[in-house]
Amino acid sequence: MRLSLFALLDRWAAPPPKPGKIAWIGEWTYAHRGLHGAGVPENSRAAFAAAMARGLGIECDVQRTSDGQAMVFHDWDLDRLTGEHGPVAKRSAHDLGLLRLQGGAETIPTLRQVLTLAGGAVPVLIEVKSNEDTRVPALCLAVRRVLEGYTGPHAVMSFDPRVSRWFFRHSPHTVRGLVVSEGDDKALPGMVRRRLALWHARPDFLAYDIRDLPSRFAAGQRRRGLPVASWTVRSPEHRARAQAHADAPIAEGQGLEAAP
Repeated sequence: MRLSLFALLDRWAAPPPKPGKIAWIGEWTYAHRGLHGAGVPENSRAAFAAAMARGLGIECDVQRTSDGQAMVFHDWDLDRLTGEHGPVAKRSAHDLGLLRLQGGAETIPTLRQVLTLAGGAVPVLIEVKSNEDTRVPALCLAVRRVLEGYTGPHAVMSFDPRVSRWFFRHSPHTVRGLVVSEGDDKALPGMVRRRLALWHARPDFLAYDIRDLPSRFAAGQRRRGLPVASWTVRSPEHRARAQAHADAPIAEGQGLEAAP
């Protein structure tokens, strides 16, 4: 009875997308932060170009700069990936664009530069980074401004259900995903929180932590028409698990090799 009630609530609160809108998601393997490695920093134009050359889709991370631009960078602070220190959000796009990424000659790109590079040739999954201090509407608006007029396959996704909800309200044609990690929160309270996040986000797909698969929640959403991408696939064993329980791997390193 409980499962059937949840299924009814899912159908009402987070209806599945039309198949044609999200069919492309399961047709690709995505390079996590680009095809990075020695001499090729993560989330760099060189990493994305290398992924494209190998026939892979692109996954990248986006934050909002102090002057309202969408910048491709993962960490909240500059320390690990550059020679500078401090929060990314306190810098302007111009200043960030001058910073060299550790491990190569690449500088931090804007989302517009990444989409120009992709040029519609491969799909782009854009993880919109958010925390408790983030002004979500301003962040989402910065991303949407860049996406306006871009016709290549692309999607936004976030751990924060408010991001998907914003795009549902203000840019419904944009494919939107909810990023999920169950971690140690697998008991009933965690199950309730995931459901509430799903209903608030109204996503077109899920991006699920590979460590949590197989998952009853992910399987149920997949059965009713929400594709499941899985991150971060880092080994052939992970790749096999993604093939069995998801529609698309977001992978790096050995995870880009064929599953056994």
